[in-house]
Amino acid sequence: MPLRRLAPALAVSMMAALAPALATTPAAAAPSPGAVPPATHAPGNLTWRGCGPDLPAALECATVRVPLDYQRPRGPQLDVAISRIAATDPAKRRGALLINPGGPGAWGLDMPAYLQGAFPASVRERYDLIGLDPRGVGSSAPVTCGLSPEELDGERAYTTAAFPRHTAVTRSIADKCREKYGAATLKHFTTRNTARDMDLIRIALGDRKLNFLGYSYGTYLGAVYAQMFPRRVDRFILDSAIDPGNAWRESFRGWAPEAERAFQRWTAWTAARSTSYGLGATPAAVSRTFWEIVAQADREPVRVGSALFDGAQLRAVSRTKFFTLRAGAEWVVTLKKAAAGETTPELPPAYYWDDNATAMFWTVVCGDAPWSKDPESYRREAIRDAVRYPLYGDYAGNIAPCAFWEKGAEPATGIDNDVPMLILQNEWDSQTPLTNARGMRRALDGSRMVTVDEGEGHGVYGTLVSDCAESVANAYLLTGRLPVQDTTCGANPAQRQRTGGKAPVPLPGVGPLQVR
Repeated sequence: MPLRRLAPALAVSMMAALAPALATTPAAAAPSPGAVPPATHAPGNLTWRGCGPDLPAALECATVRVPLDYQRPRGPQLDVAISRIAATDPAKRRGALLINPGGPGAWGLDMPAYLQGAFPASVRERYDLIGLDPRGVGSSAPVTCGLSPEELDGERAYTTAAFPRHTAVTRSIADKCREKYGAATLKHFTTRNTARDMDLIRIALGDRKLNFLGYSYGTYLGAVYAQMFPRRVDRFILDSAIDPGNAWRESFRGWAPEAERAFQRWTAWTAARSTSYGLGATPAAVSRTFWEIVAQADREPVRVGSALFDGAQLRAVSRTKFFTLRAGAEWVVTLKKAAAGETTPELPPAYYWDDNATAMFWTVVCGDAPWSKDPESYRREAIRDAVRYPLYGDYAGNIAPCAFWEKGAEPATGIDNDVPMLILQNEWDSQTPLTNARGMRRALDGSRMVTVDEGEGHGVYGTLVSDCAESVANAYLLTGRLPVQDTTCGANPAQRQRTGGKAPVPLPGVGPLQVR
């Protein structure tokens, strides 16, 4: 679901914006890899103030100063913005609950306001809800690279003719960011350093341990924090999980086979309801209906509302819809009418990631883990995946800016620990498929996983997908006790977004993708 827009970030270079705050004292001795420098705020002594007109009035905001490079803790500094809705009963307060909406590149200052209605009173009275714009994002020294509309659109279907252009565009993204900030600066905008920032935030809040609710990319961030600071983990909920062993290239390629599984499920469900939808009485017939529309759009674009779609664009738009059975059927009914020349309703406005979100997405995923630097390797994978996974393989396998990005400051973080955490996962999640969550569960020996059987959508907690799963999460937040073993919950009869709630930001795939 689209994130509400915050105040536009100033379109100035990060280092210019930070210049007045740059430290000039000599660098101190480098800390150990997991260590953090002394807090620049006395514990529990942050200055809280109003957040301004662009954020809900219920929020208070503050900043925590962190080093750009934790190996040079007295070097250049960043101001990281955080927000708070205080616990409703100070006498029962047990700590702060830091919330991350995903991304990377998504801002989160407004998360406490949007999620406060999702928590029961018993949780709200015990926890301060803390939002965060991670380093480089939103109000925290935003990174912007001056990207063009073509560079902001991360979905690119491979063709032999288009691949040289795709290579040039992805190279341009990397070049623009590097030319503006320099690789020596960008390499410090990583998940590991965001985890270190979280630990400084914990110190500044005056808490001995950290509580955390992370969605999507936030599950990887939480797992990295737990790997680096295992003794500082209190109650961690990882909702809609990344497989840390596949970060990042293979995570995105994994969208293609999972889309095929979802499509097969959808064709069977829709065929069983042929009298309602008229798309075919067998799974094969339903599949044929869809692919005939795609073939027609490849010959001549199909108009849906006032928007024109070629076949590749229809495949991309349809991918997420097939994970939600009823929505997928209604969508293809609309496509069938459009292909027959009928007038169809206007589509909701498309949401695109802006320059800041796109730049930070690539900065983080390209710096976190190694990527192939050979453009031809992406061509080979896109060709192979297109054949094996015709719905989305050519998109997921295509070239990315990471082919031209400098490596990060540190090696990729291996996740393998027994820190107790709770994983929540829908069975049918288009952005972080169930196979991803199972990979996270294998990496976290001490965790427990709650799978929502037939749960659809990206995000469990606060989305009304499963009262059962939310009850398990609430009990964990209140008692600290995990289920005895991994468990399965049923989905609610009517899966719908909580009124006034905010869904986790969809994890971008082969690029910061349009949310359809």
